[in-house]
Amino acid sequence: MELSVDVLNLCKKLKAQKETVISNQIGRSASSICANIAESKYAHGRADFIAKLQIALKEANETGKWIEMLYKTEYIDLAECKKLDRLCSTIRVLLIKSINTAKSNQK
Repeated sequence: MELSVDVLNLCKKLKAQKETVISNQIGRSASSICANIAESKYAHGRADFIAKLQIALKEANETGKWIEMLYKTEYIDLAECKKLDRLCSTIRVLLIKSINTAKSNQK
């Protein structure tokens, strides 16, 4: 939730600067992480649970790339880039561990 909220607040700032291309993309990908993790809690089974987490992982990877692009295009400074990237990286690590655990328990 924290990453999604931080990114959505960033999107407000970006749109105020008339930047809409990246802000629309990162807003969707970051909010999708949170939504898919929430959906996984009520999955129809282990396969559905894994699928939701895998989608969240893909969205986290995409969000990380948009964060990097925002930094390289000077829409965010290094401190904000590092903060958002750290949150995003932590989420990716946790998702990978959760997916691997769910897959190993599936056997």
